[in-house]
Amino acid sequence: MDIKKILLVFIAQFFLLASLSAQQTEAPCPCCEETYQQFNFWVGDWVVYSKGIMVGFNKINKIEGGCIIRENWKAVGSSYSGTSYNFYDKPAQKWKQVWIDNQGSVLELAGEFKDNQMILVGKEIKDVMGKLIQNRVTWTKNDDGTVRQLWEVSEDSGISFTEIFDGLYRKRK
Repeated sequence: MDIKKILLVFIAQFFLLASLSAQQTEAPCPCCEETYQQFNFWVGDWVVYSKGIMVGFNKINKIEGGCIIRENWKAVGSSYSGTSYNFYDKPAQKWKQVWIDNQGSVLELAGEFKDNQMILVGKEIKDVMGKLIQNRVTWTKNDDGTVRQLWEVSEDSGISFTEIFDGLYRKRK
């Protein structure tokens, strides 16, 4: 076989493989199902208020082909910041969040979207004083385009909860 024939065979095989590869990458979007869109109301560039006072900025965007919602929090008046990764765990049929901040804190939550609210609850953990607590965070999509984030803590295994943060997200202009 001469060099021209070898090159032609090689080029034909290359284009065949490239075509097959392109077909495989054009598969349906793995995170485009309706369930994966439930938390989209939180995506945006926000100014956050608590009790009428601006407390921070939060930029929430979708990454990794829309499979992850990433939060980037920056407090006003301090150097406190943090990031969370939010995703739908299809096998568990639960939404999950992992929060990590610049103080070394980690918070893991899981839950579901129900009645226009994303409600995520953590397992019981020890707080800085060694007391067992349970976190619950609820995001509510408001009719005016704002989002309410209510963070509560239980000291009695989830029987009752006490508010520790009530934030109102307004789109940044």
